[in-house]
Amino acid sequence: MKKTFKVIAVLMILTMAMGLFAGCTSKPAEQAATAEPEKKVEQVFVNIGTGGTAGTYFPLGGAFAEIWNGNIEGVNATAQSTGASVANINLLKDKKVEVVIVQNDVAWYTENGSEMFKDAKYADIRGLITMYAEPLQIITTDPSIKSVADLKGKNVAVGAIGSGVEANARQIIAAAGMDFEKDINAKFLSFAEASAGLKDKQVDVAFLTAGIPTAAIQDLGAQREVHVVPVDGAVADKLLADYKFFTKFTIPANTYNGQTEDVETLTVKAMLAVNADLSEDLAYQLVKTLYDNQDRVVAAHNVGKNITKETALEGMSVTLHPGAEKYFKEEGLLK
Repeated sequence: MKKTFKVIAVLMILTMAMGLFAGCTSKPAEQAATAEPEKKVEQVFVNIGTGGTAGTYFPLGGAFAEIWNGNIEGVNATAQSTGASVANINLLKDKKVEVVIVQNDVAWYTENGSEMFKDAKYADIRGLITMYAEPLQIITTDPSIKSVADLKGKNVAVGAIGSGVEANARQIIAAAGMDFEKDINAKFLSFAEASAGLKDKQVDVAFLTAGIPTAAIQDLGAQREVHVVPVDGAVADKLLADYKFFTKFTIPANTYNGQTEDVETLTVKAMLAVNADLSEDLAYQLVKTLYDNQDRVVAAHNVGKNITKETALEGMSVTLHPGAEKYFKEEGLLK
């Protein structure tokens, strides 16, 4: 009888222990079942169209990608080498990239359907920021050529066919009251070819649109004195009135060998452009984080010191993206 009571007592103790254990373990299990699942951050790919690996656009694009990856949650940004402005516009139109570095005049041609985009207008391009100057440079080794009017009858390198340089050359020649086909002997040459032509006197003058100092002109200056023809006076006034992408620029004295005085000219600007359908929030974050991390931009290339929010709307040649507009209004830089 005693044994029977002992067995019953042991069974009761075991049953109670199992109940307590079950009670202890069921609460966390219930909590786990009712806990909210961890939210996944949606990945957003931002491909950046830049330029050649030896140029300015590519290292800047790399710095932008690093900044965006490190400061915007979910963004996966990558800079890719391209054929620069015109090629970047085509990549943007085809939705193969999300952001492009492009000259502001080429962006204007895109939105307005002119020059190389005469039959390929793309109204959905939007501007984020303008960055730094790429001045119009008219270079010669002949000190008697002192104005645009003096180009009449000369052999003139005007850039590659269909390039932004060719478009700028045509605009300047027209603003000076001359006929591009009749009044100059146009040579369609690259920067390097133009420099070589000036060295051996196969060309008298060369048009270049590029940041200063330009390596091709420095190379020329190692052998000959360089003279920079100004774009000023009535010619500059007409260009400024006709094209919203031009702004005034001074090439400082001694930028090149033989150039002993400041030279007045006009400039286009490198800029960032996107598609109209880029989200407003993402566009805002892209702009904000760039200016919040400008030291990284300066470290990528010397021109980074000129990429400031205070000058970011100078020469803005296309419709501003709403996300960028929101940022500049917050900063008091846009009404």
